[in-house]
Amino acid sequence: MSNPEPIPVGPWRRRSRRTVYANPWLTLWHDEVDRPDGNPGIYGVVHFEGRAVGVVAVGDDDRILLVGQHRYALDAYSWEIPEGAVGPDEAMEAGARRELSEETGYEADAWRFLFRFSTSNSVTDETGEMYLATGLRPGEAHPDATEDLALRWATLDEVLAEIERGDIHDLMTVAAIGRYALGARAG
Repeated sequence: MSNPEPIPVGPWRRRSRRTVYANPWLTLWHDEVDRPDGNPGIYGVVHFEGRAVGVVAVGDDDRILLVGQHRYALDAYSWEIPEGAVGPDEAMEAGARRELSEETGYEADAWRFLFRFSTSNSVTDETGEMYLATGLRPGEAHPDATEDLALRWATLDEVLAEIERGDIHDLMTVAAIGRYALGARAG
């Protein structure tokens, strides 16, 4: 779509935007812009329809519940905290509860907000929130048809060692476990 007057975007000015690709989960925009230095340029933005949410699920024995799955885009297996997308009409904590239940079958008695985040914010508008879930009760998982999930429990030290080795590399997991570790070590 072409704009008669450029739209200010911070120090940038967007002269036009067109959709290059779209599916139910994301849209790729190509923007014609005036850069902060005043020269013309382009900018690509990946717009996500949902927001990201993750859950550090900690059992009564202080072990952390991890979800394993093959990630198509990386063609690699990944161990992660339970995580997923929250639609625009769903509250973030409700989405965290849903994702934990769908992926693992677990429900939690206690929920605590950990932090907000933005992912790869130079090219995407994706934002999200992380939560801590405790007082876990097992149930039946109902993963999406696209998810072939495995579950395992690990101590905080084991998870931190896997992050250090690069075995756990999912950024949401790395950030959430780092934040949880800061709180756990502080008492």
